Amino acid sequence: MTAAMNRPLVVDLDGTLTPTDTLVESLVKVVKRSPMNLLRLPFWLMQGRAGFKEAIAAQVGIAAEHLPYREPLLDYLREEKAKGRQIVLATAAHHSIADGVAKHLGLFDHVLATEAGHNLKGKAKLQAIQEKVGGSFVYAGDSRADVPIWKSAQAAVLVDVSPTTAETVKQGVPIEREFPGEEAGLSVWLRALRVHQWLKNLLLFVPLLTAFSFFDLGKLVSMVLAFLAFSFAASATYMVNDLWDLENDRAHPRKRLRPFASARLPILHGLAVAAAALFLAFGLAFTVSKGFFLMLLLYLVLTSAYSWVLKEYVLIDVLMLSLLYTLRILAGSVAIGIATSSWLLAFSVFMFLSLALVKRCAELVSLEETGKEATRGRDYRVTDLVVLWPLGVGAALSAVVVFGLFISAPETQGRYATPQLLWLVAIGLIYWLARLWVKTSRGEMHDDPVIYAIKDHGSRMTVFAMIAVMLAAHFLALGLAL
Repeated sequence: MTAAMNRPLVVDLDGTLTPTDTLVESLVKVVKRSPMNLLRLPFWLMQGRAGFKEAIAAQVGIAAEHLPYREPLLDYLREEKAKGRQIVLATAAHHSIADGVAKHLGLFDHVLATEAGHNLKGKAKLQAIQEKVGGSFVYAGDSRADVPIWKSAQAAVLVDVSPTTAETVKQGVPIEREFPGEEAGLSVWLRALRVHQWLKNLLLFVPLLTAFSFFDLGKLVSMVLAFLAFSFAASATYMVNDLWDLENDRAHPRKRLRPFASARLPILHGLAVAAAALFLAFGLAFTVSKGFFLMLLLYLVLTSAYSWVLKEYVLIDVLMLSLLYTLRILAGSVAIGIATSSWLLAFSVFMFLSLALVKRCAELVSLEETGKEATRGRDYRVTDLVVLWPLGVGAALSAVVVFGLFISAPETQGRYATPQLLWLVAIGLIYWLARLWVKTSRGEMHDDPVIYAIKDHGSRMTVFAMIAVMLAAHFLALGLAL
């Protein structure tokens, strides 16, 4: 084995040095740049594999500094490089990607990659390796397609190889090192689906609560189905959005750890699961009603427009977020056939605009703490905080004013047994919203204020108290006169 370790070490890129597939990532970027490129893909494919990769590379590039890498393998390569060993990068990826990776890592003596008219895969890669370093080399790869190269090598480095492939290689080739992959369990998929974000869809139950129809079993069942439909649809859009925003997420201090940004989950698997979740969501929506199905479609159109285009524009993104939250309440009304009051809609728009601005301010506060000046992929700067602070607090106070006018409205006076109790709810709203803004200014706010409010003990207690007071105001006639 000592002799083998003195031989050149040839390393594959996709799936080996990086757990992701750079061609698939490039395709995502090509479609993101222009959806019309979907129509061009068949014509590019007609140019052959090398021509196809050349056409894709001409459209977009991959930022090598943002790619996820297998750190244990990188550490091993650095150790071998320090000993004077020759390290070669050999990949079927386009040479522009391979050259970028080599320049970023500074480890490789030679780079072998796909060039115009020459796809470096399988036998072509083996031939290129033998021409460059001779017939004596060690190969590091990850897939069954690498078996012919391993069989021609003097030793193998196995990286995240399946048990079957590993057994095949071990039968005829000495193993220099093994780097097992990290298996993506259920918890990783739940993170990718963002099941915790399903809590946002509890907003669908607001019309059921404000109409005090929670004892109607038929409406309750419809609402549960509607909740599941929205949740599966939201998970599908979250996954597609994560794939759409890979490079920006990798530049973010926390988002880079997401399952797709870190390449713990393959992109193609994510697309398949997203499609299945969307299919299930549509089926459940049809079960509720045709009207609710149309509301779900509207939600998907708007959230897609937000993810693909609108989130890049200052203020338009927070307005869209507030509308998407309000749309959940409207969808809940459609699901159970109860009209939504104009009071509730006005209150919701101001409330959720404030919460959306909390999210943006929290991100900017975090950037300010790390010394950065602007967000990546969104048109916000740290200097914008002087405008966003008062705008967000003003929206919060506007929501409270709308709620105060609602208390004095004739329909409220007739619907609640003791409407005067609702002023306690108004006080609770002032405290709750002000507390969120204080937490944001201290840099303690989670990226998503809705999730933070649900998880935070103080917020939960305040919200439960406000709901209890609303129920008491509706059912209890206390004979108060203000």
